[in-house]
Parts: sequence; structure tokens; C-alpha cells
Amino acid sequence: MAMSEPDIGLALVNIVLLGLLFVVAIAIARLRSLFAIVMLSGIYSLVSAAWYVAVDAVDVGFTEAAVGAGMSTAVLLGAMLLTSRTAKPEKSLRQLGPLLVCVATGIMLIYATVDLPAVGDPNSPANTGVGLTYLRVAWYDTGIENVVTPVLGSYRGFDTLGETTVVFVAGIAVALLLGFGERSLAETIRNERPSRHLAGDHQNVDSGHRSVRFVRSVPR
Repeated sequence: MAMSEPDIGLALVNIVLLGLLFVVAIAIARLRSLFAIVMLSGIYSLVSAAWYVAVDAVDVGFTEAAVGAGMSTAVLLGAMLLTSRTAKPEKSLRQLGPLLVCVATGIMLIYATVDLPAVGDPNSPANTGVGLTYLRVAWYDTGIENVVTPVLGSYRGFDTLGETTVVFVAGIAVALLLGFGERSLAETIRNERPSRHLAGDHQNVDSGHRSVRFVRSVPR
């Protein structure tokens, strides 16, 4: 069966977006600048959100754009103030272990997809349980075409409220940890570094004086 023009256009959009995700992921893995990595991570989340919208998962796309590109990027930028701007290069042997773990995990995930039902299978668990009821009554109850939106906002509203509360509390905790202004954690670390250097210099001077006194006190 030949594909229609809308199907071809959607396939091209998916290919382009997935290609961008692949390129951005490779760039993130190759870069050493933490600021560039954080910015590219935000771009990765935005492209992911666009791909979710392209496959009609608008609510998931909004969530990815708000949390992945918005909140996570802000938190990473705040955390970057507590460390250096560039990552130190690791030895090749140390990179081999994480690479093998990622490859093994990917192979297991791909192998697990073999047992998944085909897309649109009427006998799949998603189409034989309560999901089928949602598909039938969601439009009449809410008037929203995307069935995921009424499920999250209406039928499972308390679950969504709990998830939103968890994200909000996590954001407040990160904000309190990083702080703002002179009381921020980053500012405190900056103020402590010069004092530590000065204290170390004073200790070195005191130890030098003590050694001189000890040498003078030893009889010849």
C-alpha cells in the first residue's frame, strides 16, 4: 500500500528530528565545555518536545519542554556555578566501562521490544483494558480529541496533582540549596576559597617559624 502525502511528510519530519537528536547527542558526548553541554541539553529537550508533538503526543511535548528544556536547564546552570566550566579529559580505559554499560543496556532494550505488540494491535493490553473505555468516553466527557490530556487532567487528576507537587517541591529544594545573592551556596564557596588560601599561607608561615626556632634551639 502506497503512502499518502501527509504520511510521507510526517515520516520526513520524524527522520529530520531524530537526526537532529542524534547529532546533538554526539556533540554533547564530545564537548568538554560544561556551559555548551548544558545549552545543548536544553536544545535536545526542545527537539524531543517537537518530536513528541509530531507524533501527536502534545501533552508529553509540553512536559518535556517545561521540565527538560526549562527547569532542568536552569538547575544545571545553577549547579555549574559550583564547579569548573570545563570537564577534565578522562583516560581511554576509564571511558571503556561506561561505553560497554550503555551498549549492553541498549542491546537489552532493543531485545525487549521483540515481545511488544504491534502498533495498533486491537488485542494488545492497552486496547483491551481500561484504555479502551477512555478512548470511547473521553470525547463525550471532556470534548478533547487527544485522549491522554483528559486522562491526566480529569480521570487521573489526583495523580497529576501529586506529580506536579513532587516537581514543585524538588524545584524549591534546589532553589534553597543553591540560594540567591550573598547567601547562595556558590557565593559562599567563592568567599571560602580565598580564606582557605590565606589560612594555608598563615599555616605555612607559622610552620616555617617553628622550624627556624627548632633549629636555633638545637645545641651545636
